[in-house]
Amino acid sequence: MMMLTRHVSRRLAAYVDGELAPRNAQHVEFHMGRCARCRTDYEHVRFGMSIVEHLPSIEAPEAIWTSIEAALRDNRSRTASMVRSWRMAFVAAAIVAVVALVSWRLTQQRGVRWEVAPLNGSPAVGTRHITGIGQVGAGEWIETDSASRATVNVGGIGSVEIAPNTRVRVVTMRADEHRLALARGEIQARISAPPRLFFVDTAAGTAIDLGCEYTLNTDEDGFGLLSVTKGWVSFQSSGLESLVPAGASCPTRPSVGPGIPFFEDAPERLKQALAAFGFEKGGNDALDVILAQSRARDTLTLWHLLSRVNAGDRARVYDRMAALTPVPAGVSREQALKLDRETLRRWREELAWTW
Repeated sequence: MMMLTRHVSRRLAAYVDGELAPRNAQHVEFHMGRCARCRTDYEHVRFGMSIVEHLPSIEAPEAIWTSIEAALRDNRSRTASMVRSWRMAFVAAAIVAVVALVSWRLTQQRGVRWEVAPLNGSPAVGTRHITGIGQVGAGEWIETDSASRATVNVGGIGSVEIAPNTRVRVVTMRADEHRLALARGEIQARISAPPRLFFVDTAAGTAIDLGCEYTLNTDEDGFGLLSVTKGWVSFQSSGLESLVPAGASCPTRPSVGPGIPFFEDAPERLKQALAAFGFEKGGNDALDVILAQSRARDTLTLWHLLSRVNAGDRARVYDRMAALTPVPAGVSREQALKLDRETLRRWREELAWTW
């Protein structure tokens, strides 16, 4: 009861940065699941931090450092209190400059608009319901109800179809980055562009386009599924990555990120065992089923599994992969079991021909 009456707004920045202890993070997630105010605050914090994260690094003009040095020389004879006041003034000026830069970046993005059109019903852009072709800018939400769908032209690199009961925000609209935040619902993306230009954030992580078509659904907590129909998608969260090719899917979970991808035509027992192993602590029983049910094509699943099992089980996964398809030259058992990055990359590139 206390969690519902005590808001968690002050903890949201630490939560977004992953700095809270697991128990405290769970408390924040539990509270946000039942508190609309804190969910809204969370969205604002996450959006603001994503903007700051993607600000470019710039070099300060030489004149700034000259002025600072001159000011320091002039103030050496002043009292300690005056020095402290100067420092505070300088810090305040720096903060104002950062805020101004953020505002400038947002203003620049607001000058860019993407075309959005209804497919059914009257989807909303912000507070405006659209019945014809409209526009959406950075920071604005697109929302559909149970009777509406919409499509968005993503900066000329593709389109995103927004399914009913979906809430999605445009985060970034730049030539080098097109980013959405999917709060809930489902989108279908069709992107024809070089890799890593289109991103979709969810509560469980980020889908990164590698030149593809895919469907992504999620609830507000981050429970969802990524399904790829063309090309590849990388789903990443907190250093964990799943690479998902056409014909494969990958579940997502809050505080876990991407699950282990699998092909849609994989045996049902394998899919069930994967869910048990990845999210339900299925242990050795689940691993036994995965290894027994895997086909040559399922080395996609086994390649990801190799780096997620306990060190003592890696040899079992490696041996099953080697039995299903020849190990290429340059991939040694010793280095693979050590999870050497270059070895795993080389092996994945060779295996991809069978995927």
